[in-house]
Amino acid sequence: MVTFLAGGTGTPKLLAGADAVFDPQETSVVANTGDDVELGGHLVCPDLDTVLFLEGGVLDRERWWGIEDDTTTTHERLQELAQAARLEAGPRYLPDDLQTEGRDIARWRRFSGVAEFMEIGDRDRAVHVTRTSLLDEGRSLTEVTHTLADAFGLDRTLLPMSDEPVASIVHTDEGPMHFQEFWVHRRAEPAVESVEFRGAEAAEPTDEVLTALTEPVVVGPSNPVTSIGPMTAMDAFADALDRTPAVAVSPFVEDRVFSGPAAKLMDAVGYEPSTRGVADAYPGVDAFVLDEADGTDLDRPVVQTDTTLDTPADAERVAWACKEALEVVGA
Repeated sequence: MVTFLAGGTGTPKLLAGADAVFDPQETSVVANTGDDVELGGHLVCPDLDTVLFLEGGVLDRERWWGIEDDTTTTHERLQELAQAARLEAGPRYLPDDLQTEGRDIARWRRFSGVAEFMEIGDRDRAVHVTRTSLLDEGRSLTEVTHTLADAFGLDRTLLPMSDEPVASIVHTDEGPMHFQEFWVHRRAEPAVESVEFRGAEAAEPTDEVLTALTEPVVVGPSNPVTSIGPMTAMDAFADALDRTPAVAVSPFVEDRVFSGPAAKLMDAVGYEPSTRGVADAYPGVDAFVLDEADGTDLDRPVVQTDTTLDTPADAERVAWACKEALEVVGA
């Protein structure tokens, strides 16, 4: 048995070629929910859905989000209506008093659906409508995720990191922004002052997650701050990770990041934007998989390979390196 921690596109790209190394039937994936948003009343869980769509064989692998060949009729009509009604486009964050009313899991991340700032495909939207409706019927996010995983035919066990709200809020020189506004709408342009995982002090990982964390853990090459940070911001999650054998794939080659805003965010929260900074950010990780061109000297065991993840064959190669790293630490 092995458990992957997933956020963004790094871990899903690793999972895309991991079947030959880690039996899907004996693999759990714990996904970040700090990036979730409620958009127009529907709960969107990007990191859960990337794994759901990948494992269900429908992921758009050009963008690594959404459903392949999806249409966007509803999204386009929302844009047209907003323009015709002279409604301001862009993220429309709901008032503070509405952030904590109604559906608890959506706290601190509620946006109006007017002019929809995130492009949601039509088939993709059906998943969000179903998820939100099942939540409104009284099911937990974990229960709903199991239901959707069954519908998509997943072999791996997919789990949200918590059934309680944790929202990734990026504090910038232009004010606080939910991570999706910062990344999707503003393309990480504003200067970052700090990152807050709102609600983490009160949230708890589920029993299913804590059980999954008793197995050896692989942290994929995801953003350490906003993909993995919301998980480890929960004390019980960080404690469980400390107690189990864990390896991580660096999303850097020395000080060069593969993709995304990881370097900018790490620098803002006090970590060197590099492989060394990743190691500092992961005190509970016992060994690292680094690119063969990465000469960083770490205080923990290292396995090296070509860590590019452009193809399933690449992913299988990196997965074998992860397995080797787990064996080095006795897992």
